[in-house]
Amino acid sequence: MSTSDPFYASASTDKVAQEMLGMLLTYNSPKGVVGGWIVETEAYMGQKDSAAHAFKGRRTASNEPLYGPPGTVYIYSIHGRYLLDVAAQQKDIPQGVLIRAVEPFIGKGIMLKNRSKSGFDLTNGPGKLMEAFGISDKKMNFEIFGDGNLDIHQNRKKIPKAIETSNRVGVSNQGDWASKPLRYFVKGNPFVSGIKKREMDLNDFGWK
Repeated sequence: MSTSDPFYASASTDKVAQEMLGMLLTYNSPKGVVGGWIVETEAYMGQKDSAAHAFKGRRTASNEPLYGPPGTVYIYSIHGRYLLDVAAQQKDIPQGVLIRAVEPFIGKGIMLKNRSKSGFDLTNGPGKLMEAFGISDKKMNFEIFGDGNLDIHQNRKKIPKAIETSNRVGVSNQGDWASKPLRYFVKGNPFVSGIKKREMDLNDFGWK
């Protein structure tokens, strides 16, 4: 068992969030393996970031996984939905990357049964992908990606033609950092949340 994954602390959190685009996220679920290519992420920059869970050094039982070693699983709930985050710096530096959307690749039939949705709506948002994966609790918190049932495969990766940036979603009322361009997504991928039909690349899904 490893105690951390050095990839996540190899660069600044915003760079890690961009590097994660195209990597394969998998979950060995009770119903079978499910997975998809990461197409959208958001970086949260810790104590200085007014939109981050650890803003001003906030440290609670619920956000403690963020303070864990690099590669720690951090699952949290908001508005009744579960979201998936990974600690992206050394222990006690509470910065993380939220995985906002994936393009389904493995176990799509399982995901369809879990969510009762089809098409791009299956996994085009952070709560949607967790529902499609069948994750509805925080039991995997504090595990390291790759040590348990969740993994981000750094060596199984698609290459985006272009990476777009924007402000993060749903944090507009959370201070000065709300407008910073810390959301990253594969340009044209139809599984990106909120993408307009005219912006979709339906030939290559935004991959090289």
